[in-house]
This record gives sequence, structure tokens and C-alpha cells, in this order.
Amino acid sequence: MRSSASIFYRQLQLQDYQPLLTLANTVHGAGYLDQPTLAYYHQLGIKHGQDASFVAYSDDQLVGFRLAWAAGNWQPDLWCSPELWPMPASQVAYFKCNTIAPKLQGRGIGGELMQRSVAALKAQGAQAGVAHLWRQSPGNAAVRYFSKQGGQLVKIHPDKWRKDSHNGYECVRCGFDCRCEAAEMILLFR
Repeated sequence: MRSSASIFYRQLQLQDYQPLLTLANTVHGAGYLDQPTLAYYHQLGIKHGQDASFVAYSDDQLVGFRLAWAAGNWQPDLWCSPELWPMPASQVAYFKCNTIAPKLQGRGIGGELMQRSVAALKAQGAQAGVAHLWRQSPGNAAVRYFSKQGGQLVKIHPDKWRKDSHNGYECVRCGFDCRCEAAEMILLFR
């Protein structure tokens, strides 16, 4: 693990699953992520022996993570607009989730996790990464964060997580009938 001001970063490993699930479901809402889904997502991030998902620890506690999927390992769904992307979908990675413990938000952990994922995705051959950002995050922080990283808005998707909320995900804002919007954004790798 490498350090940055008492924060330690490394690629996601099996022993990180339980603390990652706890953090994800605390920050995003109950039912956001489960172990089988996390294991599947983790595999989507591995290509050419390179893992694009990373974790951050402070004092032996997981305080952040970034899940990213390799280009070619995932398929755009109805919430994606590949016809609006500046390159073929086969060259675009997916940023699934970036989560930081609330007490440590705003300290650059998310940006460092992003840089590490981008470096891994580029090494895998990706030319860009797309994400769906939660527009109702406090102060629209998710969109502001991704924009600061260089992300560009592609399209707004109403009710992105509504089906998930009807299938056991409890949105921290809407409960079991999520009406939140997603900002589909793309980050071009330079």
C-alpha cells in the first residue's frame, strides 16, 4: 500500500469486501450493494491482469473506494447514450461507484482514487470513462466532483435508480421509491 497523508491506497482485494459493503450501504442506503454483486463488479474491473478498483484506508479502517469497470468488460444499458460519446463504447470504461466516509469527504481521497483508477483503465486500453452521477447528492457534490476531474455532461436521466428502489434499495433521500436523477457524464483520458 502507498500512503498520502495517513491515507493508504491499494487495489481492491477480497478482504476489503465486508468493510466496503458496510461503507457503501451506510452512505448510499440499505440494499445499495451486496456481496455477490460486489464480487461481480470487481471482476468487471480486471483486464490484462490490471485491476481498476481501489480502496483507501486510514488507521486500518476502510474510508473510501472506487469501483471501475474495464472497457469491453461491460455493456451500455438503457441509461447510457453511446451515440453521444466521442468514441466507440468498446473504448469506454465505466465508473460504477466512488464512496468516501462522510467524516473524510473533501480531503482529496476521491480524487486520488479516481487518478489511480484512470491510470489502471488507461493501462487496460480504455480511452474514456463514463459514469452516472447522483444529481440530488448534497449540494450536487457528485456532479461537481466529476466535473472537477474533467467530466463532461452527456445527458440527464430521470428516475435512474427507481427500479432498484422497488427491488430492495432504500435511497437515502427517497426511500423505496427513488425519483433521483442521474447525470451521465464522460471523462476523456488524455
